Amino acid sequence: MNPFMKQALDEAVTGSQENAGGPFGAVVCKDGLVIASGHNEVLKTNDPTAHAEMVAIRRAASILGRFDLSDCELFTSCEPCPMCLSAIYWSRIPRVYYGCTKKDAAVIGFDDDKIYEFIRDPGQQADTLQLIPLDREECLPVFRNWQEKQDRTMY
Repeated sequence: MNPFMKQALDEAVTGSQENAGGPFGAVVCKDGLVIASGHNEVLKTNDPTAHAEMVAIRRAASILGRFDLSDCELFTSCEPCPMCLSAIYWSRIPRVYYGCTKKDAAVIGFDDDKIYEFIRDPGQQADTLQLIPLDREECLPVFRNWQEKQDRTMY
């Protein structure tokens, strides 16, 4: 077994045994070394965003002192959910290795299909979540100010 995937799997086992969250673990590696690891902590922290990938990415970014993890890789015990995929994308991690699939996760009760359906067609899921535009004109000046800001850091 790949040693980095083994560590991600060990994290998943630890989180599961501690009832910290679901059976998910992840590690972020750079130059062949583990920078950070984590397991699902949703139940432990009452934070619905505390998925294993999110925990590991947050720790890696903190340790490295930067949000750009484009020189890192992620190993995760399960195919990332849409939220974690977004964090992977925003952190610029170019390569993700995963163990179980999203279909395997659905079998044990972690089904992201509604999220994927919502992304494809927000109107179809209006009974679950409504996205309602409100006060756009009042909000736009903040965007314009950011765009004109000379010392902004893009990410």
